[in-house]
Amino acid sequence: MTMMTAYSLPQTLPAVTEITRYCQVEDIEPFLRMILTSVKSDHDRIANWRTESDRLVSSIETTSGPALKTIHESLNQLELDLFLLAPSVEELHRSCTHYRDLLACRVMQLVFTELDEAGFVRPAVPFALISMGSDGREEQTLITDQDNMIVYGDGGGDEADAYFIEFSTRLVDHLEEAGFMRCTGDIMPTNQTWRGSFSQWRKRLFSIVRYEVEDIGKNIMDLIVMSDARFVAGDQKLASALIDMIRDMERDHFQVLWGMAKAATEMQLALGFMKRIWTEGSGEHKGEFNIKLLAWAPLVMNIRILSISQSIPATSTLGRISRLEAEGSFSASFARDLVEAYHVLTKQRILTQIKALKGIQSDSYYLNPYQLSAAEREQIRHAMTKIEELQKIIHTNFHIV
Repeated sequence: MTMMTAYSLPQTLPAVTEITRYCQVEDIEPFLRMILTSVKSDHDRIANWRTESDRLVSSIETTSGPALKTIHESLNQLELDLFLLAPSVEELHRSCTHYRDLLACRVMQLVFTELDEAGFVRPAVPFALISMGSDGREEQTLITDQDNMIVYGDGGGDEADAYFIEFSTRLVDHLEEAGFMRCTGDIMPTNQTWRGSFSQWRKRLFSIVRYEVEDIGKNIMDLIVMSDARFVAGDQKLASALIDMIRDMERDHFQVLWGMAKAATEMQLALGFMKRIWTEGSGEHKGEFNIKLLAWAPLVMNIRILSISQSIPATSTLGRISRLEAEGSFSASFARDLVEAYHVLTKQRILTQIKALKGIQSDSYYLNPYQLSAAEREQIRHAMTKIEELQKIIHTNFHIV
């Protein structure tokens, strides 16, 4: 076959009517058959992966113990393979969040059963498991840890407190057994900061927004984490009441929101002289930068702050951008730029995770931009310039000096 051997390749695919400019007439049919075969092969692979994924998801509700981790790892591998073939950030978010919710619910059910069988008396109060972080935003990726809090109804007294201490200990242990790493920041209900009755939570939150706590910086960061709270399992009405209270307090206490906004606008970006991508000049990560800390996180954080100030209930970053555009905080073009920035940076984060999972690199945060194409580097640089614009908007809106 002689197609495309004597001609320079186009930068973009030509219109079908112009295909004879790039190959001989007799090559057209074999060429189209080759494309059809390739597309069919990819379609069949995706269909098989989805069938297997559905089977694994269905098996969660009847599985217990270490077998849950096997299912979890198998689902992660399917999503990894699918992303490499057809990289969709939103599809990966949706799938990972869905099956991890089911895994968390199954673990919670098993813990309750285990406590019942051990003779612990379950208190007659409602209970809810709430997630935060990427799980709260429904932005789960291939690597996850535990970012959970527990709330239970009032009226159970010391007995309820004692029960949920034991419950939390077993929940965290069994989630780890199922493949959810422990949170390095200790944002788990085994930490009493992230566990309590509704009244205990109200008292704790009031202490933060009234600056009645000792380590105000840490507590403000805790409040920022809670801004992404999302109901996972248990009593949804109770969870909604707590989540609404968190957001009301953030919005109604301007000094707290101002402090959060100041922290967001001061987050560093990997932008150097002349808005070029900055990388570390020495050490283990010479020529690299932390894409999570110096690009992706500032985008998520600043969008979160604007959403809280505008009383937007959405927790996902893309959902928040959409609502901010709808209510006039962003122009349509700037909103599109921020959506594109999110996709570009999150895609690179996921690809970095894949390299870490495959043992190609030692961590899942650092990216060498010079291993990418010039076009990809420009996409990352452009994304960060848009985040810088976003920081300036918040700086102006909150009168930060």
